[in-house]
Amino acid sequence: MRFHQAYIVAALVVSSTTVAQDYPVRTVRIVTAEAGGSNDIATRIIAQPLGAALGQQFIVENMGQASGVIAAQTVARATPDGYTLILYGASLWLLPFFRDNVPFDLARDFAPVIWTNRGPNLLVVYPSVPVKSVRELILLARARPGALNYGSSSLGAANHLAAELFKSMAHVDITHIPYKGTAPALNDVIGGQLQLMFPNAPSAGPHVKSGKLRGLAITSAQQSPLYPELPTVAATGLPGFEAVSIYGVFAPAKTPAPVIAKLNAEIGRVLLRGEVRERFAGIGVETVGGTPNEFAAVVQVETVKWGKVIRDAGIRAE
Repeated sequence: MRFHQAYIVAALVVSSTTVAQDYPVRTVRIVTAEAGGSNDIATRIIAQPLGAALGQQFIVENMGQASGVIAAQTVARATPDGYTLILYGASLWLLPFFRDNVPFDLARDFAPVIWTNRGPNLLVVYPSVPVKSVRELILLARARPGALNYGSSSLGAANHLAAELFKSMAHVDITHIPYKGTAPALNDVIGGQLQLMFPNAPSAGPHVKSGKLRGLAITSAQQSPLYPELPTVAATGLPGFEAVSIYGVFAPAKTPAPVIAKLNAEIGRVLLRGEVRERFAGIGVETVGGTPNEFAAVVQVETVKWGKVIRDAGIRAE
């Protein structure tokens, strides 16, 4: 019996290794949510050079729906063979904090492949708001509790959570005004209906450069080479503050480890290419890379951090 079991295990190891050597032998789909969103753009930057490197087409399949539920369900239920992947961000692991009965579980249904990129937000204010630093904004907000309004692209979005973290750490009372999308929220900051916002860097950067918005700081822990003129929130009034969106690739749980390793290595090589890094820089984010275990560890830390922010702020999906 023991010999028979050992033979089966050895045969499975040989079989999975052979599969990984041959992989991929047909088209691979990378599922994401709405077309034109951050996840979609990042996926398209990676898909073409990855397909060229592996000799098969990697197609991007948009499932719509901003929360990513349909996209996540699709991948969670897919055959775990490496031919259905997802590139997504924090809502994949934070959605259970916002709503009950989420039809997937990150730990149970997904295998991390690689951390692809990260992107900071900017803290911007309407130019007539009488502040020129994070410290001055905090003092103004404390002097006028409830008087300053901030916008977000949607309830629970990264720019919403960044503002809630700021609100908690700075001990200020600022009022949340949710919108349906980044553009209308930003337009109302530009128009003076809102006083501040934490939009992603690509959407806010052009308005800061044009003078329509005043950029106070960047939300990463260190200054970004993409926005060298902006100090960090942490260095200019709120030590320890960091709010960065992270994105990565996942496969269905039980995808063979050699396939995961091959995907990790090949995507990692793509992320090191100069033209790929330049394209990501063009949308205000940096490439990362690393092992599946490193990505899993980052997701775990982010889940704990933002889960507490969500609970403390009482944020629930409508």
